[in-house]
Order: sequence, then structure tokens, then C-alpha cells
Amino acid sequence: MGREPVAPDWPELSADEVERVLARYPGQGHLLSLGWHSPRPFSAASLVETSTGRLFVKRHHSAVRTATTLGEEHRFIDHLARRGAPVAAILRTTEGLSAVSEGGWVFEVHRTAPGEDLYRDALSWTPFLSPEHAWAAGRALAELHRAAEGFTAAPRSTPVLVANFRLFGAANPVAAIEASFAHRPALAEALADRDWRREIGETLLPFHARLRPRLAAQTALWTHGDWHASNLLWSGNEVRSVLDFGLADRNFALFDLATAIERNGIGWLDLDEGRDAEVQYEQIAALLAAYASLRPFEAETLAALLPLVHADFALSEVEYFHGIVGSPENTSVAYQRYLLGHTQWFSEGSGRLLLERIAGRNTGNSR
Repeated sequence: MGREPVAPDWPELSADEVERVLARYPGQGHLLSLGWHSPRPFSAASLVETSTGRLFVKRHHSAVRTATTLGEEHRFIDHLARRGAPVAAILRTTEGLSAVSEGGWVFEVHRTAPGEDLYRDALSWTPFLSPEHAWAAGRALAELHRAAEGFTAAPRSTPVLVANFRLFGAANPVAAIEASFAHRPALAEALADRDWRREIGETLLPFHARLRPRLAAQTALWTHGDWHASNLLWSGNEVRSVLDFGLADRNFALFDLATAIERNGIGWLDLDEGRDAEVQYEQIAALLAAYASLRPFEAETLAALLPLVHADFALSEVEYFHGIVGSPENTSVAYQRYLLGHTQWFSEGSGRLLLERIAGRNTGNSR
């Protein structure tokens, strides 16, 4: 939620529970030790050493993921693997299950992927180490989108912590949010004491009006949903593996491309310290040029989408922090600083300039 480290929402994995889970997976040996523990807040994960090698074990609370909703993500990863994408292999139990439920938790186990984890300690909304890394990430995203073609599964069946554009892709986002309350009571509760209709109407809907006519031309595609440098493994200046499809959902290609700019190219954490957000223009240009070398895109639509690409996920965070974690402070941060604040930044100054530069760029097939 900022530059300072905070305690994860969930306890670290223990040796006992990992041992029990691994016993469900044939041929994986027994646990030797738990290594690195992920600091990310929405789940608990660890690299574990077993008698047959290293594995990645991740645990979710059942209020966040069930075996069914996790299976939706796993089928997408399986499709990508069959199409040659560099993703980590998902292990299955003796019963053929890709997710294990136990005591209110849901577990998944992956083989470790090749490549160096150069961004392991990088915060969200921090840039690439170089324009060369930005270029490699843009090309890798285009290649991932090629591999994603042909995966026609329905959208994710959970609204919790997945990245999509269902609400703000609707003709009337305010009405869509209200309609969602029937199956998202925690979101309804979190918004009940806020003047959200007016605030969303004044801050987000002007951007929605510009974007809406352009959405009909977008082809449905399952997307990664969190294209940040920390979800990539590296070999020099090349992307070796792609990690963490936890936010993946059925969207369209520009959703991922806008997310890549939002995650890596804008210094949102600067705003918390009273400064304007630094924009990584050189890195954004490299990322977009690399992507366009394989998949040309409509730059004006990308610019129109960028101020809203985070909006549905921000509301999902509001729902998560209010209804699952019970954190009023983080609920407020997700609503005020993330949902409203990030869109507001694009209304003037550096934000408006960034949109103008993206809209005016050449998206041809040369670097």
C-alpha cells in the first residue's frame, strides 16, 4: 500500500501444513525446508525444498479463492503452456486436482520456473531497471497474448481480487456497480457511507464517456492482469518466465497493455509523499514499441483506457479490505487514493501530458 513494509494479511506457511499438502502430490518427495516467503499481502507463498527438488507453494484463504475459482486460472496457464508460453508448470494430486482444500485454506503447487528473480523485492508501481527490460517486457506481453488466443473460457466466477473491466466496461458504470451489490454485499457495505455516485460520476465518468465508443472494437482475450516486472523472471535483458496469474480474467489485449503502463511506468507512490508522480517516458516508449512490433494497437484507445484500467480492481480491493480482512484504513486507501486518486491524476498536468503522448505515438511495426 506504500513504500513502507507492512505485515501480510495472512500467516506464513508452516512446515506442517506444507508437508501435509505435498503428501497429496505424487513423486514430490518430502519437505526438507521452507525457503523464501513472499511478502505480498493477499496470500501466503514460499519456495520449498523437497527431497526431489524445489517447488513453489501458495496458500489462499477460502474467502478469496476456492478450488473451483483457482482452477479457472490454472486452465488458462495450461493453455498458455500448450501454446509454448514460458509459464511455471502446475502440479496435480493423485486425484488429478490442481488445487487442494484443507481447513479453510486452498493450496496450489507449481514447479519453479527458470530465470533470475531480479525484482523479488520491488514494490508495486516501481519501474523497470532499464529501458531494455521495458522493451523485453513489452515483447513478452505480445507473445503471451498470441499464446492466449483460442482460450475461450467464461470469465472468472469470483469478483474478489481479479483484474477485469466488467463494471467500467458497461454502458452505465454506476448502474453496473449498483446491480453488483446483489452478489457483492461487502462492496455495498463499504460504499454505503460514501458519496460514491457523485465522486465516481465527477472523477471517472468523464473518462468513461471518451472510452465507451471505442470498446466495441476490442476482441475478447484472457489477460495476465498484473504485468509488473516482479512477475517476470529474467536472463540478462530477456524475459525467461512469466509468473502469477492470480488476477487473470477474460478482458481484451489493451487491458494488459494499459495495466503494464499503470504498474511500471507511473510513480504512484510519489503522490503519497506530496510529490507529482514521476513518469518513465523512455521505458513506456520502449514497452509500447516492443509490443507493437508483434501486435500493432490503436494508441488513442490505449490512452482513453489508461485512466480507468485500475477501476474495477480498485473496487475489488475495497470489497476485500472491508469484507474479508476488516481493515477500514486500507478500505479507505483503496477507495480514495487508488480508485479516485489515480484517475484524478490524469485530469491535468503530468497525467494529461502522458495521455497526449500515448495517443499521438506511432504504433507501427518498427522499434
